Amino acid sequence: MKPENLTRVSEFVLLGISEKPELQPLLFGLFLSMYLITVLGNLLIVLAVSSDSHLHTPMYFFLSNLSFVDICFTSTTVPKMLVNIQTQSKVITYGGCITQMYFFILFAELDNFLLTVMAYDRFVAICHPLHYTVIMHPRLCGLLVLLSWIMSALISLLNSLMALRLSFCADLQIPHFFCELNQMIQLACSNTFLNNMAIYFVAALVGGSSLTGILYSYSKIVSCICAMPSAQGKYKAFSTCASHLSVVSLFYLTSLGVYLSSPATHNAQSSATASVLYTVVTPMLNPFIYSLRNKDIKGALKRSFGMAV
Repeated sequence: MKPENLTRVSEFVLLGISEKPELQPLLFGLFLSMYLITVLGNLLIVLAVSSDSHLHTPMYFFLSNLSFVDICFTSTTVPKMLVNIQTQSKVITYGGCITQMYFFILFAELDNFLLTVMAYDRFVAICHPLHYTVIMHPRLCGLLVLLSWIMSALISLLNSLMALRLSFCADLQIPHFFCELNQMIQLACSNTFLNNMAIYFVAALVGGSSLTGILYSYSKIVSCICAMPSAQGKYKAFSTCASHLSVVSLFYLTSLGVYLSSPATHNAQSSATASVLYTVVTPMLNPFIYSLRNKDIKGALKRSFGMAV
C-alpha cells in the first residue's frame, strides 16, 4: 500500500465474536462460565499432583505443567474479552496488543511441546517399561520442560519482534476477540513478506516436527500394544495413553481446522468463532478428559479435600 496511508498506532479495536448488542450478555455469561471452569479444573489437577506423593511420576509431572499452561493460555485472551464486553469498550493499546500476542504464542507453543513430550513419555512407559524409571528420571523431565519453555519463548519473541516492525493504515479494527498474529499482519500497510515467511517456517518446522514426533510415538505404541499376549495387558496399556491421545486429537484437529479453513472461507468473523474451540474449549475439557476415568487423580483429590469424587 502507499506510504502516505501509514499512521502512528496507539491502539487497536477488537471487534470480538459478535457486534450485536443483544448477544453481549449471553457471550459474557458463557465465556465467564467457561473461564472459571477452565481455571478451577486445571488448578485442581495442579494441586492434586503437587500434594499427593503417589502422583510424583513423570506422566503427572507433565500433566500438571500442561494444566498450568492451559490456565495461562486461556487467561491471555478471555479476561480482556470479558472486560471489553462489560465496559462496552473494544479498545486495546498497541503495547497491550503486542504483549497479549506474545503470551498467546508462548503458551500455545508450550501446549504443543508439552503434548509432544507427553507422547514420548507414554512411548517409553509402554514400549520400554523395564527401563522407564532409568530413562525418564527427574533431571530429564525437568530438562524437557525447561527446553519447552525456552523454545516457546524464543518463537514467541521472534514473532513479536517481527510484528513490531510493521506499519499500519488508518483501519485498525481486528475482527477477533484477541490480538491474533495473522489478523494483525493483514492490517499492515508495510511489507509483510518476512512476517509470513516466519509464520510458515515456524509452523512447518516446529508444528511439523512435533506432530511427526507424536505420530511416530503412537505408531510404536500401537505396535507394542498389538504384540502384547493378554487382552488385559492391552487394555491397561491403552488406557494409560487414551486420555493423552484424546487431548492431542482435540488440540491439533481444532487448531488445524481453524487455520486451514480460514483462507478458504475468507471470513474473519467465522475464524474468530472457530478459534474459541482451541483457545477456550480445549483447555476447559482437558481436566475432564484426564480425571473422569483416572482413579489416581480422583483418589488424590479425595485425599486432599476429603470429599467424594
